[in-house]
Amino acid sequence: MITHLKGKLVEKNPTYVVIECGGVGYFVNISLNTFSKIGDSESISLFTHLQVKEDSHTLFGFSERSEREIFRLLLSVSGIGSSTARTMLSSLEPAQIRDAIANGDVPTIQSIKGIGAKTAQRVILDLRDKILKVYDIGEVSALANNTNKEEALSALEVLGFVRRQAEKVVDKVLTQDPSLSVENIIKLALKNL
Repeated sequence: MITHLKGKLVEKNPTYVVIECGGVGYFVNISLNTFSKIGDSESISLFTHLQVKEDSHTLFGFSERSEREIFRLLLSVSGIGSSTARTMLSSLEPAQIRDAIANGDVPTIQSIKGIGAKTAQRVILDLRDKILKVYDIGEVSALANNTNKEEALSALEVLGFVRRQAEKVVDKVLTQDPSLSVENIIKLALKNL
């Protein structure tokens, strides 16, 4: 409903700002990331997300469109509410969250206060494909390696190797040279199995 606000900065705090637009003051919740990017200028423009609940309408503001998109993606994960999503965006830069999700980096996500191992894994599991699609990052290299890895593992299974054991060897081979073709992955894996 309200997609952005542009107006006079009336009040600025680390967790919220008050913006006056056309004589109406809007209380807008912000992350520390947005707080650090808002200058002390009188005029301000923020991208917003309006959360409507039975008992409240809450407005969240973001200095960049990408931060708002990350916030909305985080809200789509079961167990992540607006306060947790805002904490995540206050703890890490939006690009760091995006990269951690895209790379399956559980420790980085888990380093955020209030995020446990299961929640971090759920965030990555639920959002990885969406992040890759939305930001078009690492898609070619990450997916190419994943498909090569999967094809190699399937072939090794057909040859009678246990998947778990084969996967350890394939991962070891790929850490040495991530650009290997499926055939070369299989050849090198067979030497180590």
